Amino acid sequence: MKVLVFPGQGSQFIGMGKELYDSRKDVKDLMESANSILGFDILSIMFEGTDEDLKRTEVTQPAIFIHSVAALKTVNGIGAEMVAGHSLGEFSALVGNGVLSFDDGLMLVSERAKAMQAACDANPSSMAAILGLADEKVEEICSGIDGIVVPANYNCPGQLVISGETSAVEKACEELKAAGAKRALLLPVNGAFHSPLMKPAQERLAVAIENTKFRKATIPVYQNITTTAVSDPEEIKRNLIAQLTGPVKWTQSIQNMIKDGAQQFIEVGPGKTLQGLIKKINSEVEVSSAL
Repeated sequence: MKVLVFPGQGSQFIGMGKELYDSRKDVKDLMESANSILGFDILSIMFEGTDEDLKRTEVTQPAIFIHSVAALKTVNGIGAEMVAGHSLGEFSALVGNGVLSFDDGLMLVSERAKAMQAACDANPSSMAAILGLADEKVEEICSGIDGIVVPANYNCPGQLVISGETSAVEKACEELKAAGAKRALLLPVNGAFHSPLMKPAQERLAVAIENTKFRKATIPVYQNITTTAVSDPEEIKRNLIAQLTGPVKWTQSIQNMIKDGAQQFIEVGPGKTLQGLIKKINSEVEVSSAL
């Protein structure tokens, strides 16, 4: 059984999508429509901008979404029976299974990015990658820290990202290293994604989602919050909204897809991050890239 998986923030690079843009008219038309939808020339930033410009959340998230949906055109007809996306990638996955149109998905991603950036600016906060410690131990230590710090991304066994107030994240890193973590690395982000500090962004995104047409899924999406197969549009909406303040349970989602028959995972979008994580979750499945 084949699965399409879509990457999230952090997979961007200068030049992303240029080869697709140059080689296929359908992709070129799709990508050029993004400029008018967003109201600025995002393609110039993607193809030849600076790293700093591309790293801005309000640029990064739409850029990855555009690249992922463009790459999706190369795997049309492949016969996938499930989709999933890591954080932002969930929006690309919902285009992949017919729930969202490209235009609506891009508008939602843009609104999400702006809302998240505003929440970051209002609350100085951070994230850290914790390597080499059991998830349960990370959860236990975070729950005992004064202030807001929570597990945010369950990426693969032995790799969990925490998120919250900067002081609480730093304190958690100290205690996690003392408890045996191989590394506790502060990440170069200026916000606490997938934590309660994203509540203002969640409220703003919820309004946009409720005003957007969601169709019934053609194939199930395994969402970050539930980790199980979802097809109902109203349930998909609720889970997308909850995802902004809740954790990305990627490990659990992949495990559930494998349990449900997934054998081949195809990463659709920039980079190969998800392929590496999936092999760490289960070394026996097949992974590949759409590009």
